[in-house]
Amino acid sequence: MKRTRCPWALSDALYISYHDTEWGVPVHEDRKLFEFLVLEGAQAGLSWLTVLRKRENYRVAFDNFDPATVANYDAHKIARLLENPGIIRNRRKIEGAINNARAFLRVQNEFGSFDGYIWGFVDGTPKDNHWRSITELPARTAQSDALSMDLIQRGFKFAGSTICYAHMQATGMVNDHIVGCFRHGQLLSGRTLSL
Repeated sequence: MKRTRCPWALSDALYISYHDTEWGVPVHEDRKLFEFLVLEGAQAGLSWLTVLRKRENYRVAFDNFDPATVANYDAHKIARLLENPGIIRNRRKIEGAINNARAFLRVQNEFGSFDGYIWGFVDGTPKDNHWRSITELPARTAQSDALSMDLIQRGFKFAGSTICYAHMQATGMVNDHIVGCFRHGQLLSGRTLSL
């Protein structure tokens, strides 16, 4: 039986796999949330597919996205990252990831976990949307605006509302699979996740 998917996921096998197994699945593990923050920041101005193709290289280059390790990167490490062809070699994005690791640790310290902090912007429960077409999906919402403002006040970089909304979509804070997509119903709040 052929499965109907969100149209954005049809152009590449890596996109299909990401769409079917990760996109929109609620994430509550801090290291994974940090990974998405780094990757969403790296994606700014580029396609998500470009970032997905480099994701494994990022995991190696950024010490499996351990925020405590990344927060301690120095000028020597930055220089090595700028020479790494497996990642996006943009100084601002690399320095932004290091800055964000430090801000991430401050949030963990204040709230006990980054998960507890970020999920508060959706009252701890995924927001189930019911878009009929991909053209209906917003680039930002009131929740992503609020998250962006708060992150920026806390010192985060690459934390504009559009990046924040992409993060919310990726980590399941919102279910933005279109109604006709087989994943939409599977990810409705309170249902069992199954493939």
